[in-house]
Amino acid sequence: MQWFSMWQNFEFLWPWLIAFLPLPWIIRLLVKPVKQQQTPLLAPQIMQRVAAPMEDERFIEPSIHNRKVPFLFALLWLLVVLGAMRPIWYISPTPFTTSGKDLILAVDLSGSMQKNDMYLGGDDVDRLTAVKFVVADFIEQRKGDRMGLVVFGSQAFLQSPLTYDLLTVKTLLNESEIGMAGNNTAIGDAIGLTLKHRQKNQQTESVLILLTDGSNTDGEVDPIEAAQMAAKMGLKIYTIGVGRVQHRTGLDAFFNSSKSDMDLPSLQKIADLTNGKFFLANDTQQLKAIYQEINTLESVEHEVNSYRLCTELYAWPLGSALILSLFMGWSKLRKADL
Repeated sequence: MQWFSMWQNFEFLWPWLIAFLPLPWIIRLLVKPVKQQQTPLLAPQIMQRVAAPMEDERFIEPSIHNRKVPFLFALLWLLVVLGAMRPIWYISPTPFTTSGKDLILAVDLSGSMQKNDMYLGGDDVDRLTAVKFVVADFIEQRKGDRMGLVVFGSQAFLQSPLTYDLLTVKTLLNESEIGMAGNNTAIGDAIGLTLKHRQKNQQTESVLILLTDGSNTDGEVDPIEAAQMAAKMGLKIYTIGVGRVQHRTGLDAFFNSSKSDMDLPSLQKIADLTNGKFFLANDTQQLKAIYQEINTLESVEHEVNSYRLCTELYAWPLGSALILSLFMGWSKLRKADL
C-alpha cells in the first residue's frame, strides 16, 4: 500500500508520446536497406593458391537483413521517449483557500439608463456611464473575490459566470451598451437567471447586486416571486436604484399616476425578502458610498485550487541516454582501431 501511494505522486505530463516507441521497428520493417555492391580486390597469385580449397566457397556472403533492433539501440530509444514524456514527481499536495466573496452584478441596460441626470467629474453623464465608472473601481478592489456579470433589459443574459478573472468582468461591463438587451426592464428574469447559474454551479453562499433605474416592465418571472425563491436558496440581494427620483404632482400626477418611474417599494421588498439592503443613488458619490458599504459584506471561504510542487525527472532518462550513446560510440571506435 505504501508503494502504491508513492506511485500516485508519479505522472507523465505528455504520456501520448509513448506512441512513438515502436517507430524504429516500423521503419526497419517498411524501409529496405540499401544494397552494398563491392568487389573484392585479390591479386592473381593469391587466387591461384587458394582457388583449390575455396572452389565451393563464396568470397562475399550475401547479407541477410536483420529485422531486429539491437538491444542497446532499443534501450537508447526507450530512454529518449521516456524523457520526452516529461516524467514528474509530485510533492505532497497543498490545497489552500482564500477568504473572499461571491458577487454577481446585474446591470440594467434598458433605454431609460441613457438619461443624463448623474454627475461625474462636474459633468452630467447618463446613468450607465456613472454605473460603469463606479463599478469598475469596485471590481478592481475585489482581490480574492469571484465575480459574475448579468445584464438585462427586455431579457436577461449571463455575460460572465463567477470567475477570478476580474479584468474580463470589467471589460465586459465596459463593452455593454444601452439597449443591447432590449429597451424594457426584466428585473425578475435577471434574478431568475442568477438563481439558475447559482444552482448549476452548486454555490452555497453568494450575493447579487442588482442595479436598475426603473420598474419591472417585461420578462416572464415576477420579481417578488423570484426574490422569494432566492430567499429559499440563500441568495442575498442588494438592490440599488440609480438616478434621481421625481414624484409627479398636480395634473401630471393625475394624468400619469402618482408613481415615480422607479418601483421603490418592489426594490425594497426584494432586498428585505433576501436579508439584503436597498440603496438609492441619486449621484455618483452616493453610488460610491453604497459600494463601500457593500464592501463590508461577510466573506466566504472557498478553495481556489490545489497547488502541488513537483520535480521534473526528464533529466534522468535523457542523461542516461547521453551516457549510453557515448559508450556505444566509444565501443565502435575501439573496434575500428582493433
